[in-house]
Amino acid sequence: MKLSKVYGIHSVQSALDYSPKKINKAWIDSQRQDKRLTQLVEDLLDLGIEPEKTDRKKLDRFADSNNHQGIVIEVEMPEELSESHLKDAVLTVSGTPLFLVLDNVQDPHNFGACLRTADATGVHGVIITKDNATGITPTVCKVASGAAETVPVYQVTNLARTLRWLKEQGVWVMGAAGEATQTAYQTDFTVPLALVVGAEGKGLRRLTKEQCDMLVKLPMLGKVESLNLSVATGVLLYEAVRQRSLVG
Repeated sequence: MKLSKVYGIHSVQSALDYSPKKINKAWIDSQRQDKRLTQLVEDLLDLGIEPEKTDRKKLDRFADSNNHQGIVIEVEMPEELSESHLKDAVLTVSGTPLFLVLDNVQDPHNFGACLRTADATGVHGVIITKDNATGITPTVCKVASGAAETVPVYQVTNLARTLRWLKEQGVWVMGAAGEATQTAYQTDFTVPLALVVGAEGKGLRRLTKEQCDMLVKLPMLGKVESLNLSVATGVLLYEAVRQRSLVG
């Protein structure tokens, strides 16, 4: 079980909204009183959790001196799954497989946004790298708005090897790359698919790119050269939804 401290009005409210059963403990500033904090305390009491009143210094320590707004909770975080779990999922998936692969993505806000879109588009799981990448953190959970609880996240040590294995199982590996010659709208998303997106600013690593069966890009009609990672991922996943709805 992975426990983490979550702090701040909005983050605590998000935990109450999307994973109330995962909250174990709570602490509040004994000197602070306002409507928003009072409401959170009432919600916690409804769950049978009585917040411990404490001093600001202790809360500062829990929040690593970040702005906690007078409240900190301890939450059981979703855990990343292993490569063996991924293999089981691929072999038993219901329907046409659709996986999202994030190659060394380090920004928790982008990761959380990708999880949220993955949930909305019916992705069967998100594959992340173990090294040089963010895992599931309180920030990721906050941005994901509940999707960290619903979308399986598989952490792998060797992404190139994992992609090779996926191809052996009949899953096509599609990489998003600005230098691609074909656009997403010229590509078949109805096949069993693993969509691979690279890190912000860096793109796909060479070994990752070499494992891709195809590379695709989004048409850029304006002056900017690229889209935000999570925005581009959302466009590509919804293209998969669009195409699959036409043949389903």
